[in-house]
Order: sequence, then C-alpha cells, then structure tokens
Amino acid sequence: MIAVIDYGMGNLRSVSKAIEHVAPRADVRVTDDPSVVRGADRVVFPGQGAMPDCMRELRGRGLYEAVIDAARDKPFLGICIGLQMLFDVSEEGDTPGLGVLPGRVRRFAHDLAGPDGQKLKVPHMGWNEVEPRIAHPLWQGIAPGARFYFVHSYYPEPAVAGLTAAVSRYPAEFACAAARENLFAVQFHPEKSAAAGLRLLANFATWSPA
Repeated sequence: MIAVIDYGMGNLRSVSKAIEHVAPRADVRVTDDPSVVRGADRVVFPGQGAMPDCMRELRGRGLYEAVIDAARDKPFLGICIGLQMLFDVSEEGDTPGLGVLPGRVRRFAHDLAGPDGQKLKVPHMGWNEVEPRIAHPLWQGIAPGARFYFVHSYYPEPAVAGLTAAVSRYPAEFACAAARENLFAVQFHPEKSAAAGLRLLANFATWSPA
C-alpha cells in the first residue's frame, strides 16, 4: 500500500493519479490518518503552500510524528514543500521543519537576473534541467539533464554535501533533490513532469532501499 499524505495543503489528486498510472496494482490511498501512514508500505509526502501553514496543518491533524517515523523507516518520497519540510528550518516565516534532514530552506533573492541581465521572476516556475549528483535507483532510465516542472520560491540548502541528489539552476546552482537511505525528496513536481516524472514515480513504486 502506498500512502499519499493529506494534510490539507495542495491538490493531491494529480499525485495519486500519476502513481496509480505507473503502479496499477498498488493500493494508493490519499489519507490524513496517522495509523494508515504507519501501516503503509511506502509513503509519499507532497504539498503546496506556505511553510508556516503546512507545518501548522501537519501538527493539527496529528501527522507530525507519523511523517517523521515514515521518513526514517519506509521508502519515502517528498515532493515540493514535502522536501522543504524535511529540513531543520525555513526562511519562510523562520519556520522550524521536521528536522529529518540537516540544513535550511532559503528564498531566491528578489533581484535575480539571468546571463543577459534580464530580471528573473520569483517564484521560479516552469521546466528546468535536472542534473543528478549521485547514482540512485530513482534516476534509473532518466537521462542527466532531463527537464522537470518546478513551481517554488524557496529551495533547500543541505548542511551535508552528500545529501544532495540533484541540482538545477536559477540562475545559480541549487539543490533540487535530496536522498538518504530510505528517503528521496524532490523540489520539482514529478506528477507534472511528463515521461521523466512518471519514470521517477515508477522507480519509487518498486524501490527497495538496502
């Protein structure tokens, strides 16, 4: 069973439908029940919205400890703010995260400019190339430089270099994926990233961490 955690933030239908598409035999459940999360074989932690609101809803629904436990001992996939919430603290409201991964979440600068001097918009929105930094089963069948879909104003800054599983650029390099043992998390939206995103989700559905 694959649990998709529902803490009231973001449209989870696209995530669950994408997983059902790549893993048609799996029992995919969108749930806000901590006991279902604890009983799941795999856990997906997606979301959209502001970090303070997400953390408040996570605690209010009694999911805080269940997510931490799942991130420590189950195949676990974080998506978008589901990546950011795993770190110690976010600059968005100076909000403490779950502390599963060491590091901070930073905001893109207001004065970002591209190589031609053109002002870049924040949030960063659109398709960007992703370059893996580690070999990992979830990258299987995905070419280096494959494009994934992003919508975000903040990005993680891992405190340990080995946690960075991939980078992208806007315009400077930033970590867009993190991995450790049974945990893999991405800043982009695989459910909105066409063939490359579906392949990543399919890889997750069959991943057996050592």
